[in-house]
Amino acid sequence: MRVYLDYAATTPLDPEIEEIMRPYQFLQGNASSVHREGSIAKKALEEARERLGRALGCSSRELIFTSGGTEANNQVMFGLGLAKGGQIVTSAIEHSAVLAPARALELANRCEVRYLKPDEFGVIDPGQVLEALKPETTLVSVMHVNNEIGSLQDVRAMAEICRAKGIIFHVDAVQSLGYVPLNVLELGCDLLTISAHKFYGPKGVGALFVRRGLEIPPLLYGGHQESGLRGGTHNVPGTVGMAFAAEKAVKLQPAESVRLEGLRNAFQTMLLENANVSLNGHPVNRSPRHVNVTAGGVDGEALLMNLDLEGVAASSGSACSAGTLEPSHVLIALGRSPDEARASIRFSLGRDTTMPELEFAAKAFQKALERSSLN
Repeated sequence: MRVYLDYAATTPLDPEIEEIMRPYQFLQGNASSVHREGSIAKKALEEARERLGRALGCSSRELIFTSGGTEANNQVMFGLGLAKGGQIVTSAIEHSAVLAPARALELANRCEVRYLKPDEFGVIDPGQVLEALKPETTLVSVMHVNNEIGSLQDVRAMAEICRAKGIIFHVDAVQSLGYVPLNVLELGCDLLTISAHKFYGPKGVGALFVRRGLEIPPLLYGGHQESGLRGGTHNVPGTVGMAFAAEKAVKLQPAESVRLEGLRNAFQTMLLENANVSLNGHPVNRSPRHVNVTAGGVDGEALLMNLDLEGVAASSGSACSAGTLEPSHVLIALGRSPDEARASIRFSLGRDTTMPELEFAAKAFQKALERSSLN
C-alpha cells in the first residue's frame, strides 16, 4: 500500500481537467498570430483569462500568465526591486522564490531588505509590517499560507497598512487557492501569485495578479505577449487547464476545507501520541491540509527514508529544497535547532485522502520512528 501525503508539493492533474485540456493540445495556431488558427488559440486563451479572473475575484485584464509561482514571484521581486530600489520588507519564512531574489538584490546593492521574524507559531503580526516601513520602502511581500507549516498570515490587515502608506503589497498565495477563502478584491493586495499544479491543474503554468493601474516591469523580454509584461509563446492548454481547475477548486473549497480539517486534526492527534513528537505551526490558524511535526531523538534523513519504505510519501519541507542537507529555514526561524529542523516531517492532505490512509500513515510513522531512533 502507498499513501501520498505530499499534496503541498504538488497535486495530481484532475482527470476532468485533463479531458478539458485535451482538444487544446492539438491547436495549430500561436495565440500571437493574426491568422485564423492564431485567432482560435487567442480566443481560448482569453476565455481562460476571463474564467480565472472570475475565480479570483478580479478583472481578466489584471492577470499575467506565467510558467508558475516561481516565475511570478521573481517578476515581482526583480521587476520592482531593480526598477524602484529602496527597501523591500518580507519575512524570514517566505518561499525561496521570494527569499532568493531578495538576497540577490541585497548582494547586488540594489535594495535593502528587512526580514520579519515570526513568532513561535510562524505568524507575522501586521504591526511588525508597520514598524518596518520606512520612507524608502517600495515593496512588502508576505505569503498567505506558509508552504511548510501551513500557518496563515493576516494579509488583509497588512494590505490595509501598505495601502495607507502608498506601498505596493504582494501576496504569495500559491498554497491558498482551494484550501482557504481567496478573493483578490477582499484581500486588497496589489500583486498575488498562484500556481496551477497546487490545485489539481497542470504543471508549468501559473498567474500573477497585477492591480489595474500598477506598473510592473517585465522579467522575460523578447515578445509583446501579456501586454508586454511577459514575453514568450503562450501555453494555451495549460492556461485553459489552470482556469478550469481554479474554478473547480474555488467551488469545492468550503466543503473540502471542512473535510480536510477534520482529517487533519484526527491525524495530528495520532502523530502526537508518539513520545517526543511536537507540532510545528499554529495549532488552529493553519491551512486545513498541513501537518508538520518534529520528532526528537531521531535521525531526520533516516526518518523520511523509513517513512517512504513503510509506504508513505511525505517531505521534510519545501519540494524546492529537496536534495539539500540544509535544515528548513522556516523551522529555524521558529526557533527549532538545526537537528530538530532536520528531524521534521511535513504531511499534506488532499482530495483523495481518506481516514484509513491516515491511520495507515500514522502506524507507518510510528514504525519509522522506531527504526530511526538515535538511542
